[in-house]
Amino acid sequence: MFAIADDEQRPTLMGILNVTPDSFSDGGQYLQLEAACVAAERMVADGADIIDIGGESTRPGAPAVDAETQIARVLPVVRTLRQALPERVLLSVDTRSAKVADAVLSAGARIINDVAAGREAGMLDIVAAHGAGIILMHMQGTPETMQQAPHYVDVVREVHEFLLGRAVAAQAAGIPRSAIALDPGIGFGKSRAHNLALLGALGELAAGDYAVLLGTSRKRFMGAICSETNPAELLGATCATTALAVEAGVRIVRVHDVKANRQAADVAWAIQQQRRRGDH
Repeated sequence: MFAIADDEQRPTLMGILNVTPDSFSDGGQYLQLEAACVAAERMVADGADIIDIGGESTRPGAPAVDAETQIARVLPVVRTLRQALPERVLLSVDTRSAKVADAVLSAGARIINDVAAGREAGMLDIVAAHGAGIILMHMQGTPETMQQAPHYVDVVREVHEFLLGRAVAAQAAGIPRSAIALDPGIGFGKSRAHNLALLGALGELAAGDYAVLLGTSRKRFMGAICSETNPAELLGATCATTALAVEAGVRIVRVHDVKANRQAADVAWAIQQQRRRGDH
């Protein structure tokens, strides 16, 4: 049975590979197949366990991209990387389209990373039919509207309840619990205060029955805290959240900068394991 993460192993690192012209941090860098493959191979060498390929930007304000365009962008990358990378490296595709999911899973991808949490008709059934895994993310609104006026009464409770509900729906469609991961959706329809509240409560979500994924890499709210406007300069901030996430029990961390975050995750994991053994 496919498992999206192994609780007994070190945290899983997911490297971000956007083959889009307009992603907030790396848009346009990997539009050519060769450039995308070189970047993926470098991430694997730096310690990535999963390569997450995206053909649609979901940055705040981004317009939707049709399934055909997404498929044209990501399918050649999936096919090439499945041949080039070791079998142990899993390929994930970041999409909310069931049509895209069916195409990429048929081509060798093993995970669908869905910012819409499997709500498009047919998505959960397609993932189940392929015996694949799914990441269910919380988002208030859509990428076009999500940052206009995000509002919650209790952001931690509302996000947690939504994700658990979507996990139940995924299992009802035939996706096993081990193949499901939950993502609180940092920056997706959340204010700075909402993001910080969710980060502070990661342990609550991670204490449940499902693997948890965290994606904070280079995000704007951290830049505001650090007085940094260039997303590429937020490596230290991202590593801080990676270490905190591992300490909280998060099993998958999604990042642009693999090498430094691999180090942060591994050190945090080693400290956690030492404490659990009670060694001195």
